[in-house]
Amino acid sequence: MRVVVTTGKRKTSLAKATVKDGSGRIRINGQPLEIYQPEIARFRIMEPLVLFGEDWKRYDIKVRVQGGGFMGQADAIRMAVATGLIRMSQDFEARSKMLDHDRTMLVGDPRRTEPKKFGGPSARSRYQKSYR
Repeated sequence: MRVVVTTGKRKTSLAKATVKDGSGRIRINGQPLEIYQPEIARFRIMEPLVLFGEDWKRYDIKVRVQGGGFMGQADAIRMAVATGLIRMSQDFEARSKMLDHDRTMLVGDPRRTEPKKFGGPSARSRYQKSYR
């Protein structure tokens, strides 16, 4: 029995997915995907499953996710699940389908917040000055 462990990152969220042979159960932090809230995040997580086709039901996927907001977590889960399915099945046709649909499903987004500097309230803006 093969087991594949993959990670996905988005902003400050980190998801770790374990993919193994099974009957198509998906659990996120112990909660089934069917009742995962909010709904928009659930649909985002289901994108790689829809693109992969019905073959994903041969695997059980267990995901642990922490950090960030709900949408960052959803994107991190999405990346971990997509890479896990591709590594487990060795289906490179599905990989190219996912890349064509949305590249961030398999490739990370390197953007991070810029550190704050002195002389202003944030990274780039400066404090206003007035001479009158």
